[in-house]
Amino acid sequence: MTKTGVMICGHGSRSQDAVDEFAVLAEKLPAYLPEDWITDYGYLEFANPVIRDGLDRLREAGCERILAVPGMLFAAMHAKNDIPTVLNTYGAKHDINLSYGRELGVDPKMLAAAGDRIQQAVDAANAEYGELPVAETCLVVIGRGASDPDANGNVSKVARMLWEGMGFGWCEVGYSGVTFPLVEPCLTHVTRLGYKRVIVFPYFLFAGILIDRIYGFTDQVAAAHPDIQFVKAGYLNDHPKVLETFAERITEQVGEVVPPTCGTCKYRTQVLGFESEVGAVQESHHHHVEGQGASAPGSNVADCSLCDTFCTGMCRLEMQDKGHDHHDHHDHHDHGHDHAHSHDHAHDHGHSHAHSHSHDHDHVHAEYPHAKHPHGPESARKA
Repeated sequence: MTKTGVMICGHGSRSQDAVDEFAVLAEKLPAYLPEDWITDYGYLEFANPVIRDGLDRLREAGCERILAVPGMLFAAMHAKNDIPTVLNTYGAKHDINLSYGRELGVDPKMLAAAGDRIQQAVDAANAEYGELPVAETCLVVIGRGASDPDANGNVSKVARMLWEGMGFGWCEVGYSGVTFPLVEPCLTHVTRLGYKRVIVFPYFLFAGILIDRIYGFTDQVAAAHPDIQFVKAGYLNDHPKVLETFAERITEQVGEVVPPTCGTCKYRTQVLGFESEVGAVQESHHHHVEGQGASAPGSNVADCSLCDTFCTGMCRLEMQDKGHDHHDHHDHHDHGHDHAHSHDHAHDHGHSHAHSHSHDHDHVHAEYPHAKHPHGPESARKA
């Protein structure tokens, strides 16, 4: 029988808490999979081990087939471009059967996990402040935020299903970075709606700088509006329903009909406002920060002269002002370099646009068309 390996491809973080929590999830996952399958994990950027290290361990353990999945809620650039590039390059080099599954996505199990986290916050608020019907409570769902409307739109769908499923009086959606509205303008808007209680729920898998940012802005807005109860819900973490969804994304790859990846993809079809990105070259620039370490410079506010108690995102704006394309991950470093390489490969995850390129510059991705939106990253300036 073919020996099967499972590879969980994480994003990586400069926050050690986020890295530790991801590792715990990866360690719990084997209990949800066939007992003879071997599970490993790795990160796209910053943290160790990197994805390649995990693949090496699976191959050295004798795995002839590797089932990889993105350890991410929704499919944006990292899941559609960066991870497939790493996997395809590795698969071609080592001639190994390597498949790539779907992101967690909008799934009933994920909604159940989110509902649990929100209900825990509601129960805690009722205990602290007194009973208040959810119909008189506003829910705020905060997503990661990406330069991909597909991923951003999924956050809104999740929010609507939680709102309707749980019966909240109102719901607003915000994002921690890249797109709009960001946390502060979103919550400031909510204060005008007349609700006395607001549940702020980060639809995130793990802790990290962005969770700190969400909670930090929540505290900031709450301090300015003491007549409103702002309640911070917990993020998803290793909820059993999250683990079940991960397991399904792995096992469905060996089913008779493998579900397609990246449903409404801006690289496949014209999406309003992003038409120019159809057929764009898929490449990863994360080798610049691969394995740099979760506690590298820039990983905490103590290293930053721009923020006091939590990261507001000002570093990204500072880099933009200086003319750099700053990826919103606190990578305070200059990764100038000269290199040339070319490769031809088709992507197994369904985009099917083979390409070749050579260059001696940093990888460049399409500019997000709403980068200057007043309620997007620019809103950090007033903080």
